[in-house]
Amino acid sequence: MTVKLPLVEFSQVIRNTPLVSVDFVITDGKGRYLLGKRSNRPAKGFWFVPGGRILKDESIASAFKRLTVDELGICFTVSDAKFIGLFEHFYEDNFSGTDFTTHYVVLGYMLVADINIMNMPKTQHMQYEWFSRQSLLDSESVHIHTKWYLEKL
Repeated sequence: MTVKLPLVEFSQVIRNTPLVSVDFVITDGKGRYLLGKRSNRPAKGFWFVPGGRILKDESIASAFKRLTVDELGICFTVSDAKFIGLFEHFYEDNFSGTDFTTHYVVLGYMLVADINIMNMPKTQHMQYEWFSRQSLLDSESVHIHTKWYLEKL
């Protein structure tokens, strides 16, 4: 059984430990990459790849399925993706404010999927767009951590 902590306890975890997460670099196979505009901290207001944290007692495979459904509205498995690497993300803020930092250890995966952005869930991102590689890398509105994924490919 996975565990989702109450906010007070979750704040203590973020204040004192890194979080482990999975991020999805999604391409439509035509040179475009799917990004969402973040609606919450950290990275609020920036274009970012979909993804999320792994919960306590949740396997990577289970988290992958849950997060693709939550973030994309479609269930994918780890076997549908290509592992692109391990990344670290450091933020000066956290989900609740600016009184402590957030540190993520991120497993990056690439998925090839032509997703209709009109049907995407709007829990973590307020809107979605397909970006060309160059427009993604050139945009000041795309978060640096998202650019790192494309620079590695």
